[in-house]
Parts: sequence; C-alpha cells; structure tokens
Amino acid sequence: MHYYSLNNNAPNVSFSEAVIKGLAPDRGLYFPERITPLPNSFFEHIEDLDTIEIAYQAIRQFVGDEIPEPVLRDILADVLSFDFPVIQIDDTIGTLELFHGPTMAFKDVGARFMARCLEYFNRNNENHVTVLVATSGDTGGAVANGFLGVKGVDVVILYPTGKVSEIQEKQLTTLGKNITALEVDGVFDDCQEMVKTAFLDTSITDHKQLTSANSINVARWLPQLLYFLFAYKQVKNKGKDIVFSVPSGNFGNICAGIVAQKLGLPVKHFIAATNSNDTVVRYLETEKYDPKPSKATISNAMDVGNPSNFIRIQKLFNNNFKDLKSSFSAFSFNDDQTREAMKHVFSKTGYITDPHGAVGYLGLKKQALSSSEYGIFLETAHPVKFLDIVEETLDVSVEIPTQIQKVMDKEKKSIPIKTYSELKEFLLK
Repeated sequence: MHYYSLNNNAPNVSFSEAVIKGLAPDRGLYFPERITPLPNSFFEHIEDLDTIEIAYQAIRQFVGDEIPEPVLRDILADVLSFDFPVIQIDDTIGTLELFHGPTMAFKDVGARFMARCLEYFNRNNENHVTVLVATSGDTGGAVANGFLGVKGVDVVILYPTGKVSEIQEKQLTTLGKNITALEVDGVFDDCQEMVKTAFLDTSITDHKQLTSANSINVARWLPQLLYFLFAYKQVKNKGKDIVFSVPSGNFGNICAGIVAQKLGLPVKHFIAATNSNDTVVRYLETEKYDPKPSKATISNAMDVGNPSNFIRIQKLFNNNFKDLKSSFSAFSFNDDQTREAMKHVFSKTGYITDPHGAVGYLGLKKQALSSSEYGIFLETAHPVKFLDIVEETLDVSVEIPTQIQKVMDKEKKSIPIKTYSELKEFLLK
C-alpha cells in the first residue's frame, strides 16, 4: 500500500513513511492509493468474529506487508484491550461508547495504534523521532498516554490555554518523562497552524525528525474505522438501516467511518454533528468552503474552525458535491441546545451524556429517523472529563473513575508560549 498527498505535489510513500512524516512535504494529507472492499462474507458473518479478527481483516490492507501479521495482531490486541459497547437509549437510538480506554476518550485507539507502529518502525533506529501534536482537548491526553515511555520518541503537545477542561489538562501535563506540554496563548487553530508550519520549516526538519499524532497522521486516523465495524456487529440483528451521528471537530472520526463504508460496511447515512464551529455545515448549504476562527464552546474538543480531515472526506466522494450530500449531512448546535439535550436524555433515560455525545444525539434528532432506520451517536468521552459542565447541567454527582483519579493530584507542568518562534526555539534547543 502506498500513500499520496492530497495536494498532489509530493512523492508517493509507504505506510511507514507516511506515519513517520505525518504530513507530506507539500503540506498535503496522505491518502491511501486505493481502498479495496472487504468480501461480503466478512459482513455476513461478522457476528462470528472477535474484535481482533475484525480489526486485522479491516486494517491490514492499509499497513501492507510493512508489519508482519503476528506483530500486527499483537499490536491490535494491545490497542483494543477494552470494550466498545452500543448502549440502547430508546427504541430507535443507541450510543456507541468509546471512552473505556486508559484516558477515557475515543482517541485512545488511534494514539495507541500509532505509538505501537512507530515503536516497531523505530526498533532498530537510534535516532529520536519528535511527535508534535496540537490538541483541542482529548488528543493530548491520549497521545501522552499512548507514547509514554516509548523508546526513541519525544512528544511535544500544544494546547490552547484556558480552553481545555481541568481533567484534560491534567492528563497531558502531568506525565513527565518523554512528554512535554506547551501551553499556547490562543485557540486550537493557532496550535494546529504552528504544528503544520514546523513540519515545513527546514531549519527544524534538517535537524529533527518530526511527525504528527493528530488525525492528519494515517496511523492515528485509519484505526478509527474499527469503531463503526464494532457497532455494526452489535446492532446487525436489528435488521434496520444504520445512521451514524458523529460529534465532529477535525472530522477524522467521521472520515474514518466513511472509509469503513467504502470497505463495504452497510451504512445508510452519516451525520457530522458540530457545535457552533459550523464551517462544514455552511459548506453543505453554499458549496463554499469558508473557514472562520474557532469559537470556544462547552464541547471544546470540537472547537475547530478549519477541520483538516474534510479534504479527505471530499476525496472519498471523488470531490463530487452531489454524491457527498446524498449520504452525508452536517448540523450545528449551540451550547444552550447542547445542555438541553443533556437534560432531555438524562430525564427520559437516566443516561448521562457528555457535551459531545449530546451534540451527536441532537444530530440524529435533527435528521429525523424513519421507522426503518436505527441511529447511533458516538459518545466520544466519559462525562467525567467535563465534570463541571455535566454536574452543573444535570445537578448530579459523577463518580470519578480510577483512570482519572490517578492524575488529579499530580502537579501540572507546562511551558507557556505565544508565537511560532518560541515553538521553534524550543524544538531546536
């Protein structure tokens, strides 16, 4: 399997090169040269397959022969060592819980998969790789945990000051060892722009090997397609058309879901449910892509004004706007609507959604499911990660899970920066 840049002005590369480079030299995102559908028998008998077999069959074409089968299976067994349950909300809606990993966010799978792949590719290399990543919330903690102690890898995480939750901040600033947090005076888009600029700065890259652990990296992005296969296995016996509503910020998760669809997964429709950062919503209304500075919301992991992965989604639909609109919708919801959705779900069912899951739920309600459809919204983070918002909105006390308790009393350590030159100085130091 080879990967090419979506800016079409860089050499094709192998999977390992795409993982190590992160971003193509022409600043484009890497994309697989082909997506080969899985045989119909895979989906006909998916209920007979365990998690690791499903994952191996789905991901192996993207890895190719660069990781031997036994090693790849071991990596998947390590990465997928927790559950991905679909919880029934009502007769027509369920939620896919993606927060049962070590940092209680959906990004655990992609971060851990990328870390294990990079560790394998770097096994005989004495040179260090620097993982440079921007986070709007959960990416930072997942990457920090996934790469903690990985030989030959240093991790530098940029996050916007005051715009992540306290628990999210603790998860990315308290681990130490090979993890460094840079606290940026700005918004997520500023962090992301700094990261992209560093990748193209030869005065840095001539001295350091940089790679990214955002969903722009193929090893962070592609494993997320597995969530949709795991969900399908659980709801297949309902005999209904499946509609996924995905809380979307940088659009990597929903983009991976569309890859699963291209593999043959029977999905009728995808909904990108966003907060007030509505760039894609406006695009589907006007066919004009007009990114704007991100706005701070209570669903902060989706506070992205210029989602990187949308160009991949367009490619998956061959840049055909009509085809995109036929099986893809996007809706935007503000904080007041998000809080009301949290209250509604809790009062009707007793289920506690986090703000991102509530936005996903609203997407299904906006779409208005028919009697032949079953909707699944993705619950991308445990409610405890947004403790103040959840407890204030629902007037409940949320039990603190063990994964979170162990970081709460640790001391935050971060380096404040304001400009790209300060990032550059740190990287070259």
